[in-house]
Amino acid sequence: MRIKRTTPRSGITRRTRLIAVGTGFLAAAAFAVPTASASDAQTFSTTQLKAVNSSVLKADVPGTAWSVDSKTHRVVVTVDATVSKAEIAKIKRQAGADAGALTIKHTNGTFKKLITGGDAIYGGAYRCSLGFNVHSGSTYYFLTAGHCGEVASTWYSNSGHTTVLGTNVGYSFPTNDFALVKYTNTSIAHPSAVGSQTISSAATPSVGTTVYRRGSTTGTHSGRVTALNATVNYGSGDIVYGMIQTTVCAEGGDSGGPLYGGSVAYGLTSGGSGDCTSGGTTFFQPVTEALSYYGVSVG
Repeated sequence: MRIKRTTPRSGITRRTRLIAVGTGFLAAAAFAVPTASASDAQTFSTTQLKAVNSSVLKADVPGTAWSVDSKTHRVVVTVDATVSKAEIAKIKRQAGADAGALTIKHTNGTFKKLITGGDAIYGGAYRCSLGFNVHSGSTYYFLTAGHCGEVASTWYSNSGHTTVLGTNVGYSFPTNDFALVKYTNTSIAHPSAVGSQTISSAATPSVGTTVYRRGSTTGTHSGRVTALNATVNYGSGDIVYGMIQTTVCAEGGDSGGPLYGGSVAYGLTSGGSGDCTSGGTTFFQPVTEALSYYGVSVG
């Protein structure tokens, strides 16, 4: 029998890793900024580029967008018209000794706030990922992981907790791993999408299906479904059932992010092992169960 927990649990230690990450750990030690000449000829490793990519997130400067350019082996940061020279300097300081891996590009206009599946959400001392925007009539919500709902009740779009998204309606963890958050900020757009991919329906994938996962730490990755209805023991009595098992990688902070294929929603990132450098196994809460539980819909 599946027993759904209705009250919060204390303690969050996991033996098998859940994919939430404490924002306290985002404040890495600072390093000296190298001179321009020292970085011109430097070749940056995958590990360094990954760290620099994360450091831009830590800088938390609104109006920026960034990605790793695999051809130039640099992290390209695009800044909009609102970003000042001082804020660009802040981004470089946050990158520390590897600031030479940054390429700054300017764009006209201003980036607009738009929360879609896989974007970062912040609550308490943690960062998770938004799963899917959903609705019941004209009331809008988003789904994320239950173990994220367990550790925070109010969610924000930035690490400084200045732009609120909404508050928990409820969560189910362990046994399940899903949570529902009601939008309270009416200025935030909430399309039924994962990035630029429109989501119009929900289903359970078959074993062998190629699937995609998007998360706030590692972006978009793909893999295959290897099992359905898997049971996962995360330790400390935290056991979840009915999970989708995949070969898709995931890392800290990807918790709650969407699993999907085309316009079809499949699941919410729960936890697993490995990373996106060496690969791993990741488990997902089937989204159809969460939709049914809360009486909400995608699309």
